[in-house]
Amino acid sequence: MPDDSRPLEGRTVLAVFAHPDDESLACGGTLARLSDAGARVVLMCASRGERGSVSDPALVPDGDLAGVRTRELQDAAAVLGVADVIVLDHPDGELRWAHVPQLHAEIVAAVEQYRPDAVITFAEDGLYWHLDHIGVHERTYTALGSLGSEAPPLYYVTMVQGVMHDIVEAAHAKGGVPPDSRFWGIAADAFGEAAKPPSFSIDVRDWVARKLAALRCHKTQMGRDNPIAWIDEDEARRLLGTEYFRREGAEDGSAADVLEQLGDRYATRNA
Repeated sequence: MPDDSRPLEGRTVLAVFAHPDDESLACGGTLARLSDAGARVVLMCASRGERGSVSDPALVPDGDLAGVRTRELQDAAAVLGVADVIVLDHPDGELRWAHVPQLHAEIVAAVEQYRPDAVITFAEDGLYWHLDHIGVHERTYTALGSLGSEAPPLYYVTMVQGVMHDIVEAAHAKGGVPPDSRFWGIAADAFGEAAKPPSFSIDVRDWVARKLAALRCHKTQMGRDNPIAWIDEDEARRLLGTEYFRREGAEDGSAADVLEQLGDRYATRNA
């Protein structure tokens, strides 16, 4: 008899991102929910984030930020219930231009190995126009395009503009961050700016605690000046409890697949 508590048992989802912490910020709630629903979640990270920020130098005593961030990613993946983590070693900051054929081939190989029922990656805007994110979007799009009719459905994760601004305001209300606080040096209003509208959303309020816990595993990126570090679980449920997606090449009314099954059942499809 099917287990109604694990409706995605036997399904696989591959998520392809650029840096350690992208997975938690972009769709950590969805990855956790997929795992709890029985799906095997496979995470591919194109770089080890060696050019990222360091919230506290004591976290990287030997200067090996790539090694520390790789371990942070493994910890975050465990929190989210990710089954397999693939960490590549492409150069942080150059993902749009460096090793293009190799990254393409690695994505194709992962699809051929794991046979995912769906693939998640960045949309065209890379959440906030980060060129590495855009590069990963491009490589994933072309890799799946090369598979033709054998390609699994491709989903783009996106943000609605204003969410990150509201997080900043919530942090300011607690007096916890500087007035000009940003996210990793990025203005809040850049997130979701000019992004294409999502076609469906997934309610992850019951998984927000794990999303926050996964984000906080990325200690080098989550110092006290990061507004996310200041919001509590209730605020996170309100501000981060919905994650947004668009399916590549799908028209409204197309047959629901793995992610849309969650979205159709629990979230409000956008008009």
